[in-house]
Amino acid sequence: MKSGRKFEKLLEITKELRQRCPWDRKQTMQTLKPYMIEETYEALEAIDEGDPGKIKEELGDVLFQVVFQAHIAGEKNLFDIGDVLEGISMKMVSRHPHVFGDMELKTAEDVIDKWQEHKRREGKLKTSILEGIPASLPALLRAEKVQKRAGREGFDWDKTEDVLEKLDEETRELKEAVKNENLDGMEEEVGDILFSVVNIARFLGVHPEEALRKTTAKFIGRFEYMEKKAKEKGVELRQMTLAEMDALWDEAKHEQGKQDPA
Repeated sequence: MKSGRKFEKLLEITKELRQRCPWDRKQTMQTLKPYMIEETYEALEAIDEGDPGKIKEELGDVLFQVVFQAHIAGEKNLFDIGDVLEGISMKMVSRHPHVFGDMELKTAEDVIDKWQEHKRREGKLKTSILEGIPASLPALLRAEKVQKRAGREGFDWDKTEDVLEKLDEETRELKEAVKNENLDGMEEEVGDILFSVVNIARFLGVHPEEALRKTTAKFIGRFEYMEKKAKEKGVELRQMTLAEMDALWDEAKHEQGKQDPA
C-alpha cells in the first residue's frame, strides 16, 4: 500500500473512532493536549534508545495526535488535515528559497537568519524578535531559544570564558542570598544560575534540555541499581547509612561505565 493510501486509511480509522468509540467521542482539542505532549516525549525517548521499531511506533502515535486534532477542528469547520498539509507545505517552500528558488545560502546560520527574516515579513515578529517563543516550552529549552534569538541580534557574550565568569558571579550571589536567608533572592539567583548554565551549554554546542534529560536518566539507572542491590541484601535503601548508599552509588557508576559504549 502506497504512503498516500496508508494516510487515507488512518483518516478513515480516525473518523470511525470519533463516531463509534465513547472515549474518542468525548475528547476535545483541549483534553488531547496532555497526550500530544506525552507522545512527543515518548518519541524523543525512543530516538535516544535508537530502536527503529520503537521510533516508528512512537512517531505513529505523534502523527495520530495531529490527525485527531485536525479531525476535531474539521468538525467545527475551522480547518481540516488537508489545510494543515497545505499550510506546512507552503511554509516550507516559502522559507527555503535556497532550495525551491534561486537564492544562495551557504551555511546553516544563513538559513536561520533568512528564516527569521521571513517571519518578520509574515508579521510574526511585530513587537519583538523574542515574540512567538511558547511560554509552555520546558524552561531550559525556552531559555536556549531566547538566548539564541537575542544573540542573533548581537546581544551576546564574546566568549565562553565570559559566561563562565558570569556563572561564578551568580553562584556568589546565591551564596549571599542563602547566608541572608532571603527566600525570594534564592529563587532569583537559582534562576540566574540556570540561565547562565544554558548560556554555557549554548556556547559549547550542547543542548541543555537533552543534557539534563540524559543526566536524569543516568541518575535513575544508578538509583535503581542501588535499590536492587539493597533488596538483595535484605534491606530497604532508606534503612542503609549514607556511607553504605555512597558505596552502592560508586558500584552503580562502575557497572554503568562498563555498559556504556567506549
